[in-house]
Amino acid sequence: MRRLWPVLFVVVVLAYLPALSGGFIWDDSGHVTRPDLRSVSGLLRIWTEMGATQQYYPVVHTAFWIEHGLWGDSTLGYHLLNVLLHATSAGLVVVILRRLAVPGAALAGLLFALHPVAVESVAWVSEQKNTLSAVFYLLAALAYLRFDARREGQRSAAIGDYAAASVLFLLALFTKSVTATQPAALLVVIWWKRGRIGGRRDVIPLLPWFAAGAAAGLLTAWVERHFIGAEGTDFTLGGVARCLLAGRVLWFYAGKVLWPADLIFIYPHWTITPAAASAWLYPLAWFGLLGGLAWRRQRGLLAGALFFSGSLFPALGFVNVFPFLYSYVADHFQYLACLGLIVPVAGGGALLASRLSPALARGLAGGVLLVLGVLTFRQCGMYHDLFSLYGTTIERNPGAWMAQNNLGTALVEAGRVADAVAYFQEAIRLRGDYPEGENNLGDAYNRLNRPADAIPHLQRAVQLKPLYPEAHNNLGAALMRTGHPAEGIAEFEQALRLKPDYPVAEFNLGLALGSGGQPAAALPHFEAAVRLQPDYADAELYWGIALTLLARVPEAVPHYERAVRLEPDAAPAHAAFARALAAAGRLDAAIREYQEAVRCDPASADHQLNLALALRQAGRMPEATEHYNEALRLHSLAPAGP
Repeated sequence: MRRLWPVLFVVVVLAYLPALSGGFIWDDSGHVTRPDLRSVSGLLRIWTEMGATQQYYPVVHTAFWIEHGLWGDSTLGYHLLNVLLHATSAGLVVVILRRLAVPGAALAGLLFALHPVAVESVAWVSEQKNTLSAVFYLLAALAYLRFDARREGQRSAAIGDYAAASVLFLLALFTKSVTATQPAALLVVIWWKRGRIGGRRDVIPLLPWFAAGAAAGLLTAWVERHFIGAEGTDFTLGGVARCLLAGRVLWFYAGKVLWPADLIFIYPHWTITPAAASAWLYPLAWFGLLGGLAWRRQRGLLAGALFFSGSLFPALGFVNVFPFLYSYVADHFQYLACLGLIVPVAGGGALLASRLSPALARGLAGGVLLVLGVLTFRQCGMYHDLFSLYGTTIERNPGAWMAQNNLGTALVEAGRVADAVAYFQEAIRLRGDYPEGENNLGDAYNRLNRPADAIPHLQRAVQLKPLYPEAHNNLGAALMRTGHPAEGIAEFEQALRLKPDYPVAEFNLGLALGSGGQPAAALPHFEAAVRLQPDYADAELYWGIALTLLARVPEAVPHYERAVRLEPDAAPAHAAFARALAAAGRLDAAIREYQEAVRCDPASADHQLNLALALRQAGRMPEATEHYNEALRLHSLAPAGP
């Protein structure tokens, strides 16, 4: 085993090499520690405040908290740790299987290490939930098996093993609640090993684990509904449909383990129709498989199938989880469960190898592992960045409306707003009544200075989802720009009623009031925007402008200073600051700010002219003439108006 550990780490790092240079992708911003949680008090909130993090998994969010303190927003650290955790889990699989005397232990560990169904869990930063919880899960299993072996002859040592196993199980639960299935999995392993399960010996020690797992599962289901949104018409499957779905899900995941082709981030969303005879084939075939294995007394294969089924139970459709909105299956749901198939396959491979020459056996095993490693290496490329992720997903699943929408959002954030429009339109076409898509399309039109085109989509968004603050805010912005200030202000106010801690809506309301000749009324909204978002440069700038309009320039100066410090290359901020300084008689300071405006935007005739006028007022005629001539030159180059 000492020689196998370094081999595992080397092959895993090599297979996942493309992942190490990857960036953050979807949902990572909800897992990597936010600025408001990066303090010691933030760490306390992670443990004590429901909703402080996206899901209540305080152990993994504590890990992210520590990691951010170590390497900040550098993605290499997160990816490397995920890869090392995965390699550690593969090594622990080998240790456990050797303790249980399962044939093919090393092969099973290598198959798990290199299988491409694990890529989604390992190459995606957010799924450190999987890789970290798996380490705790496997360590807990190892400690419990040691407890089970020593409980009669070494009672005091066994108590320590049980305590350690229980603590590790709780750590796994607080990392990801899918590990709640572990006590049932341990009973399956014990039954496989001894051929029976004793109530007093085997079940009673695990009762506290079952209770803790049930509590964690119920808490996660509640969080999914109330904080993440896993409820509503999109999740209304009847009991029969959920059973049929479970059967199809089991066969889907088994197929991807045994033949890992066409793995994608978002798989097609199935329609489950109980009236269709084919829908019943999946669960009936699965129960037929289990019954056949039991009848043929294939205890090892049956144990693997039971482990696989039980470990997948949280993702079979009986409990609502948010991803079911767009797909009932995802590779990361079977990260641990796939061991239920990999281990029997490895055991069968070991038995087959015993009948072959050692060279041929090693060659076959090496060939399979090489193919899996290459597939994993290639699969990592999909998770390199948002454009690779969604582009590949759309290429393989054009009906993935979520990918269409998210790719549009990524394009907007990259400044390619015009390119994003087609993706938002396609998302709306595919999804139908899709308020988020309508809002995103409307926001894109706003950014493209097409507010008249934005309004119908934003009105549709608030019609479909009246309690949608972002859509109300964006609709307000479009109405303001089309000459409907009263209606725009009403939309900003509605956005703030729905979401009081919404800095953009506070800023927009302040801007609307200020542009309407009410700078005094605008002040509290700029102040609120900055309080909610301390690095909000535009809010600082317009706070300063509002104070300047009220002839309170000394109070305005600190806000201008913060605005230009937050965005030192923003020419309009320097120019506004310069005008305020000039009005207050601080000509030298005004000249310096006009010079900064020119530095930031030398092609602006207005900035050149304003600097020339300020220099002339200061008696610096040669410099003034130079900038005045440049202003004239730039003005002559400007296109003529209509």
